[in-house]
Amino acid sequence: MQKSVMKALIVRLFAFALFNAVLGVCHASSLGDNQTTKLKIGVIGLTHTHVHWIFESEKRGDIEIVGIVESNLELAERYAKRHGYDMAKVYPTMDELIGKTSPQAFAAFGSIREHLEVVQKAAPLGIHVMVEKPLAINMEHANKMYELAKQHNIHLLTNYETTWYPSVHELKKVLDAGAVGELRKLIVNDGHRGPVKIGINSEFLEWLIDPAENGGGAIVDFGCYGANLATWLFNGEKPQYVTAVTHQLQKENNPLVDDEATIILSYPQAKVTIQASWNWPIGRKDMQAYGLKGVLYSDNRYDFRQRVAKGYDNFDETQKTLPERPYPFDDPFSLFKAVIEGSVTLDKNDLSSLDNNMIVMEILDAARISAEEGTSVALN
Repeated sequence: MQKSVMKALIVRLFAFALFNAVLGVCHASSLGDNQTTKLKIGVIGLTHTHVHWIFESEKRGDIEIVGIVESNLELAERYAKRHGYDMAKVYPTMDELIGKTSPQAFAAFGSIREHLEVVQKAAPLGIHVMVEKPLAINMEHANKMYELAKQHNIHLLTNYETTWYPSVHELKKVLDAGAVGELRKLIVNDGHRGPVKIGINSEFLEWLIDPAENGGGAIVDFGCYGANLATWLFNGEKPQYVTAVTHQLQKENNPLVDDEATIILSYPQAKVTIQASWNWPIGRKDMQAYGLKGVLYSDNRYDFRQRVAKGYDNFDETQKTLPERPYPFDDPFSLFKAVIEGSVTLDKNDLSSLDNNMIVMEILDAARISAEEGTSVALN
């Protein structure tokens, strides 16, 4: 039995390696001579540890990190050793980076409060911006960012890890095809054991558990995923009501913010339950979409399941392990480049779009008010 399992594992690993090799060849071919037209991008801040993503993405060959803004030189040097960039690329201010490198785009990796400042600097200069989720610390900041982006005609995108999950896109495709009937209930689960327990670095932790810098705890950090996905799956429709309950189960680790949040979105035809937590024993990003005839599961990045009801409690189930999405839809910065160049036009309700994420901010603001006041909040 062990030999057969091992043999199956080896076959699967070989197939995965072969797929990646083919994908790499196709990707290199798709870039071709466009290597000379790399997107010139500036990294604004290093305190958000998702920043490692862009340094790895640079190796794909379609973007060039021309400069980094970070005042914490110890942090910048630590990451320089890890990723191999020259410290000469590190600047103390956005003005100096702009003057020396003329970037086409910014990727913001500081606190959520700092997103507005990045857009205020970039937009009047025609510099496009991608921020890590969520878009802003609150609706007030989001409205200012929206107006700046529209006034100066820049792209302002928001990056979520789940945007790049093949299983998420398979779920929407199957749902839209009507395989399980009209969507009635969506459950989105996101989170981990908590920032302290998973051992994030001090520079990230300092602002992640500070409501003045992050806007809240788990309700923001992981609640935004469910709001983003629901807005996308409901094609930009806003919920009528938002109801949220928060708890603080790790007061010793998160003294100023919640670490457990449940957000309920009420639509005329459906209900969405978002379970955002820093108390999951096992990290997770998954969802279930319940239709009139069955249920669809995005279990993780690659694994997708479909169950169609049969009788009272039986069902027919199909399962898929999916490959990565095609270029440039497999990486945030490749997509960012494609959008800026005009080879990809995002749908208004796309997971990365500004319109989608303005609704996300409405939901998050309403959720915080609901949790504080103990009542449901109606959205206009």
